[in-house]
Amino acid sequence: AIILVHWLLTVWGCMNYILPPSYVWGNFSVLAVGIWAIVQRDSLDAIVMFLTGLLLTVLTDIIHISIFYPSHGLNDTKRFSLGMAIFSLLLKPLSCYLVYRMYRERGGE
Repeated sequence: AIILVHWLLTVWGCMNYILPPSYVWGNFSVLAVGIWAIVQRDSLDAIVMFLTGLLLTVLTDIIHISIFYPSHGLNDTKRFSLGMAIFSLLLKPLSCYLVYRMYRERGGE
């Protein structure tokens, strides 16, 4: 569910080309690592990399949104796109907590 929600919000956040390609590559590559963590249920490395990637994208999303947020000329589509990117950013701490719980369930310390 975490992967699906963040994938959908990232797709919606990239609809209008307001955010740069580095936002897209960063978020989708972390989601790819998340898929790896789902497939490799025994691997602690996969879940640690997914958690680390989520934490790093929190920082990079803040930077991307703050730098590329337009000061004027927002139409409804741009507003929706940026809103979904911000909503994804707001959900990431909850996702990090849930992934950390999965890490603990897999035997991490």
